[in-house]
Amino acid sequence: MSESSWTPQDLVSRSQEAKGFSYSPYSSFRVGAALLTTDQQLYTGCNVENACNNLGICAERTAICKAVSEGHRSFKAIAVASDMMDHYISPCGGCRQFMREFGLQWDVYLSKPDGSFIKKTVEELLPVSFGPEDLRRKKAVPASENSL
Repeated sequence: MSESSWTPQDLVSRSQEAKGFSYSPYSSFRVGAALLTTDQQLYTGCNVENACNNLGICAERTAICKAVSEGHRSFKAIAVASDMMDHYISPCGGCRQFMREFGLQWDVYLSKPDGSFIKKTVEELLPVSFGPEDLRRKKAVPASENSL
């Protein structure tokens, strides 16, 4: 999917549409996401639950996996939608870490069913985070290697 320029409201609207495809028979907590790549490709996702709870997948991770599976690694923004009326939906901790894998400085639009939203960055949602660059940092020599 491509369009010359997506607005935040467009992303929120598409995340609301994606929420309609949610498979959430256990929690009845529908979530949708719309992910925009830096080259203006749009990928949507919804949460998919499983009778074995830990095998379900969140909407944000579904959208990111769809984009990555098509060769995208650089993201501009993601919008997240749910049915919560009084609070903006926010990604769970696992999704925050999953988004962080692809950078800190991209936008996350947290929305309500009426289409209102607030904008955060991945870094604001997951401050002092651990990411790919941390694996390349200088490390102490493990004790087992010192004794050789």
